[in-house]
Order: sequence, then C-alpha cells, then structure tokens
Amino acid sequence: MDHSCFKALLDHLPVFWWEVDETWQVLEKGGGTLGGDTLGGGSRGGRPPGKNRTPGRAHGPAAEAGAPAEVPRRYAAFAELVDLAPAAAFIRDSFGRYLWANHAYAHLYGTVPEDVVGKYIEDLDEPAEAGQFRALDQEILSRGTPVRHTLGYRRKDGSAGRAVGHRFPVRENTRTCVAGIYVDVTDHLRATVQWQEAEESLQALRDHSGLPCALLSASGRVVEASAAAAELFRLDPHDLVGRRAHTLLAPEPGLDLLHRRWNGLIARRTRRVETSAVLVDARGLQRRAQLHLTTVGHSAAHARHVWAVVTHQSLAHEAHQSLTAAQIRILSLLAEGSSNSDIATSLKLSRQTVDYHLSRLRHLLGAATRPALVARAYVLGILAPRAWPPRSATAAHPLSVV
Repeated sequence: MDHSCFKALLDHLPVFWWEVDETWQVLEKGGGTLGGDTLGGGSRGGRPPGKNRTPGRAHGPAAEAGAPAEVPRRYAAFAELVDLAPAAAFIRDSFGRYLWANHAYAHLYGTVPEDVVGKYIEDLDEPAEAGQFRALDQEILSRGTPVRHTLGYRRKDGSAGRAVGHRFPVRENTRTCVAGIYVDVTDHLRATVQWQEAEESLQALRDHSGLPCALLSASGRVVEASAAAAELFRLDPHDLVGRRAHTLLAPEPGLDLLHRRWNGLIARRTRRVETSAVLVDARGLQRRAQLHLTTVGHSAAHARHVWAVVTHQSLAHEAHQSLTAAQIRILSLLAEGSSNSDIATSLKLSRQTVDYHLSRLRHLLGAATRPALVARAYVLGILAPRAWPPRSATAAHPLSVV
C-alpha cells in the first residue's frame, strides 16, 4: 500500500496525521477530524506532537497516538489503526472479494477475519443484501468519491441490523478497491424507538388520565404540563410552560414547610412527598390541592426534575381570611356530629363562644346552616377529604386535628 492509499484511508478515520522530514518539520498534514490550518492552538506550519523526539528516526505519515509507522506488508497501516477498533472495517476489490477485514467486521458474521479474507460478498450475505452491497461498491468505483450512508443487514442472530459509516475508494498498486468503515447503530436505534414509545405512552397517560400534572425543573420552573393542569390554572398550555411554580401558589403559612420539603427532594434526602398547597388560577380564584411530588431519575447527586401531580382539589373560591386553629377544630368536631354543647365541653369554651365562632364561620364560608357549613369546609379543602375522624387538610400528622 503506497502513501497516497494510506492517506486516503486516514482521511476517513478520527485521527490526525502529519508527514515530517528528519528534523520533524511538517511537510503535509490531514485527517478526518482536522479542521482548518490550526490544531489545539498551534500555528500554521508548526510541528506535530512529538516534535521533541530525536530527529531522523522516521520519514513518512504518522498517526498522532503512535510512533511513525512503516508499511512492511499490504494493508498493514490500515490494519494497525482499526484492527481492534469497535467500528467494522473492510477492503474489497472490484470483484467483491475481501482483501482485508478487522475483528469488528468479522464479528458481525460470527467469525474471525481470517475466515472473511478471500471470500466474496455472496459467501457471507443473503442474495438481496449482497446485490445491494455490490451496487454500493460499484457506485464508489464509478464516482471515485467517498459516500456516507446507512445500510441494513442481517445480524448473526437473524435479526435486522443497521449500520452507518463511510465507503470510499482506495488504490492498491494499479487497482482501485473499495474500503468501508461502519458503526453498528442497531441497539442505539432500538433504544431510541423505545424511548420515543415511552415518551408517547407518558404523554398519553398525562393528557388522558384527567389528573393535573406538571414536570418541574430543580429551580421550580414548569417544563411540561398536562391539559388538565392548564385547565386548572385557566391558562393555555403554552403559557403555563416556563412559569415559575411559586407564581401559581397563594401565600399562606404552610409555604415554608412546602419549601423545606422541596429542598429535601432536590437534595435527594427523600424521593417522594405528599403535601398540600393553595393554588391560584389566572382569575385569582384559589383552591387547596393535594400534591404528590416525585423526583425523576437516580443518576445525579441532585434531582434535576420533579413530577407534581394533583390528586385532589377543592372547589375554586375567592380568597378568604385564614381560619384560626380553634375555628378549624370547631369545624372538625361539627363534621364529626358533635352538638354545640359537646364542642364547648371538648374545647373548654363557653356555649356562647362556640355559637359566636359558628356564626362567624357561616359568614366566612357562605353557609346558611350547620350541614352546609360542614359541606363547604370539605369542598373548600379546609377539612381533609379522606380522613376520619375529621381533621384539617393541612394537619402535619394523620392523628393531628389541625
């Protein structure tokens, strides 16, 4: 293999090469990943890596990673570069006979390079695929220029495979041959398809489950949102994406606890949190919502995203004055079926004080009767919807009443 053939092969490999004289002055340089006339900040016409080596050791093309190589036998330079590379490489003559193949290429057929060399395309591939490969070879030979493309082939287990790479002409003595180097992308494509299917399934679940949910970044910005989430906030989905989550929350004493739990999620001190918060829609109406917050992924030291799912929400209402702990306790006992006298005894209050609180609560919540007051306490999210005995929706512990 002469120098021109060797350089043609190097042009399609991810290496840099230089041709130098005995004093290591650059005569010529190139390579498939070499861009422009500079490399790594070096100046035009500078010496290659290894310029401090002893002059006079070699003269000819040299790969960056190794010492200047000689070519003691046919295809030796190409073989030394890619024989054990993960990319599959071969050289065939114009008749479709293999002159050289590396281990990765032979592995595609479940054999070793020695069993590939000397065989023809039809000896290894099915007739249809062999015809396709011969046509590609002829295209290269007739055009005389490299071609990058993706091709299909049959893997040794019988499954369909896909490979992407370059096929290009090389000169060997007086003959023009075809060389190729390919990377098997079958598993990558399969993983991509599976990822796309998972994304589509998640999107279908997100949009058709009816649950308001959103994917939040670690900084608290909405990355994705379901149609139900956009409807809950009375926003267009495109307007909801990109918003800061704190702009969707009503100010309340429980926000400090929510922030601490969020920080615990991001720091991966916990993976899942169930909490509640008061949400504010575009019209300023508020509703209390039960939130399930779950981190996404396990690889990073800190969580990058959190899924927020609303599992229960109260009726939307105008903002009202926050209730005191005593008022919430009275509502809990009232929902349990206690009379005014029983409530007064339990809380060690006078009957008149309890009557005053109940009258005040009916006014605040817009309820005319005791049953209506209990119903409003539930639909407004003041009392936990799935708890008995009745308790506050913001109680820190299931046995706590407020």
